[in-house]
Amino acid sequence: MIKKAILGAGVAVALSLLFFGRDAWSYVATSAGWVKSSVRDSVPVEFEIQRARDLVKNLVPDIQRNMHLIAKEEVEVERLGKQISETENRLAKDKTDLMRLKTDVETGGTSFTYGDRKYTITQVKADLSNRFARYKTNDATLASLRDMQAARQRSLEGAQQKLENMLAIKRQLEVEVEHLDARLKMVEAAQTTSNYKFDDSQLSRAKELVSDLRARLDVAEKLVNAEGTFQGEIVLDEPATGNIVNDVTDYFKDGDKPAAEKATAKTAEKPVTSSTQVADAKAPAPTH
Repeated sequence: MIKKAILGAGVAVALSLLFFGRDAWSYVATSAGWVKSSVRDSVPVEFEIQRARDLVKNLVPDIQRNMHLIAKEEVEVERLGKQISETENRLAKDKTDLMRLKTDVETGGTSFTYGDRKYTITQVKADLSNRFARYKTNDATLASLRDMQAARQRSLEGAQQKLENMLAIKRQLEVEVEHLDARLKMVEAAQTTSNYKFDDSQLSRAKELVSDLRARLDVAEKLVNAEGTFQGEIVLDEPATGNIVNDVTDYFKDGDKPAAEKATAKTAEKPVTSSTQVADAKAPAPTH
């Protein structure tokens, strides 16, 4: 089976070189990228959002592992701090003892008594030499411990900063994933609304009928109002009872006078009958 796969791959490479020559690798790389992009685009967005949510959740073990390492480093830094403190106290006491022995040797005595025991000057000098060597070793150790504590403290601070960044990024990614999920739901709702065909033919006909009825009622109301308010002009004068022949003769007897002057003259010739005269005329004659 493996031999067949190797043989098939060799044949594919040979055919690619035969058809495409030196550009075979470019064609293969471009085809692979195109296929990869097509496959990625065909994956549903819901699946990708869920995959992103799972990736964010998978950060939790790494965060917990870093928290464990930070806790261990904090314990180690505290232990170094205690060791440095103990070393400093011990060196302080050793220095006090060294200075006491040094002072005694400088006095020039031949013997000294310490703790109810008597020592020669040779013994005191030997003890002073040993103590001094041990002090220098402990002093160098103290310097190394301080350097180690400083280095581990810097490492601890870097790890703590890294952990804080990871937590902040995780929270930000969680917010962004939820925001993407909300946007997806909005898009799906909009697509559902746009795909739904609402039959509004009945609604349009009903609206048109209501509009026509409103217009007809408006016209009817205007007609009723017009008939109720229009009464015509009150006639103050009696109707004319003149002769048409005499009217024509009178109109043209003045020759070239303007029509306005003719109308004025004709009006002036008519007797003016007031309402009082009409009333008097209608009243019965008095009897004697």
